[in-house]
Amino acid sequence: MTILELILIGIGLSMDAFAVSITNGLCCTNLNRRRIILIGVCFGGFQGLMPTLGFWLGKAFEQYIRAFDHWIALLLLGYIGGKMLIDAIRDRNEELHQMLLTPRMLLMQGVATSIDALAVGVSFAALPDVRILPAAVLIGCETFAFSLIGVVFGKRVGQKLGSNAQIVGGLILVVIGVKIFIEHTFFGG
Repeated sequence: MTILELILIGIGLSMDAFAVSITNGLCCTNLNRRRIILIGVCFGGFQGLMPTLGFWLGKAFEQYIRAFDHWIALLLLGYIGGKMLIDAIRDRNEELHQMLLTPRMLLMQGVATSIDALAVGVSFAALPDVRILPAAVLIGCETFAFSLIGVVFGKRVGQKLGSNAQIVGGLILVVIGVKIFIEHTFFGG
């Protein structure tokens, strides 16, 4: 596998984390430099860890992983996004709804956006020329960078959207969960 192929795979895998990072920037009011970097570390770390784990699990377990990975992503992102939507609609009369990024929420987002990377790691195990550690580090670094860009972008756009930012963010998370589910269920993800 060439470095260009790995870069492209890393970009593809990081897009869900990028979108969720935009959502965090849109909706979360407790974002400072430290938390923004923590988002990048969490998403990049999971995106690097999951292909490594998938690689070591190997081809023997691929059908089991693929059988439920899309359900996990749908449930986690649907839960977080749905809760954001319900809270935003319920509190619509307030001037500004404060949404805080909690460690639990960040962990759930990190797992949900990196499930695909686990399956990619399993497929890497079937290829003779993949060195998993450099590949995982590259994928993790790309996701880290895209996550930082996403949060900063979301934060800027969120200031313009005001109180509607949480509704937009919740919809984005639900749509990403549904997208992952549909891709895996109907198109073999």
